Amino acid sequence: MSKHVAVLMGGWSNERPVSLSSGTECAAALRRAGYRVTEVDVGRDIANVLAELKPDVAFNALHGPFGESGMIQGLLELMQIPYTHSGVLASALAMDKHQAKIMLKSAGVPVTDHVIVPRADAGKAHVMPPPYVIKPIADGSSFGVFIVKGDTSHPPQEILREDWNSGEEVMVERYIPGRELTCSVMGDVALGVTEIVTELNFYNFEAKYAEGGSVHVIPADLKPKIYDKVQKMALAAHAALGCRGVTRSDFRYNDAAGEDGELVCLEINTQPGMTPTSLVPEQAAHAGHSYEELVAWMVEDASCNR
Repeated sequence: MSKHVAVLMGGWSNERPVSLSSGTECAAALRRAGYRVTEVDVGRDIANVLAELKPDVAFNALHGPFGESGMIQGLLELMQIPYTHSGVLASALAMDKHQAKIMLKSAGVPVTDHVIVPRADAGKAHVMPPPYVIKPIADGSSFGVFIVKGDTSHPPQEILREDWNSGEEVMVERYIPGRELTCSVMGDVALGVTEIVTELNFYNFEAKYAEGGSVHVIPADLKPKIYDKVQKMALAAHAALGCRGVTRSDFRYNDAAGEDGELVCLEINTQPGMTPTSLVPEQAAHAGHSYEELVAWMVEDASCNR
């Protein structure tokens, strides 16, 4: 008898629309792969819903806080429902960009210099010499991210808006010019390296999800030793935080800095997008895995005590 998979999607974070798109695509692919699937738009009553459904596996297609911060993972552990992606601790660490960078740095993965400041201070005056980047400590899909260019006289005032909902403290980090690279890990294997090329200033929400917002070049046109270094750093980041299943690590590469350039890890995503334009399915396809094979692998990899 085929496994009953509950695909958890939606939720109430800023990334709800992306999660619904990811979840719908994953559910359809799992059905094609022969699984019995129930799509669950996650609300505060999720424990009751799961208790009634009694799925064999929970496929976590949630994005943003609650879905990738260790909370839903803790609930699934309590209910003893095997689930996909990373466990409680790895999810919580990766979601908090400050803590993640401490862990990455200790594992020898280069990261950017940063400070954590109240958003009121970040909006009042430059807290480090421009160019720099302001970003929420724990949010995804590039929500609330601002690049402050070198010739800017004052910080972006949008950060002081009353409807800001991405935390009262923000991360301000040194801006690394150059190329945007990303590499996924599937189990203990690094997939191909993608370069993201966009005309939209940086890889923001629109570049990620709008049609034609960005071009994904896979394999990225890099020197073999740099390509290899990105893959090794993605594996090291995955291991440093104790991640499981599929993750995706994002990098900046300034190829103009010295002979080999400057390569830094920006963050690791424990719940990477699975929409039709997402990077993980593309990288899996490049490695010879169809979308159906990818999601089936994730279901078969699911467990508790992750």
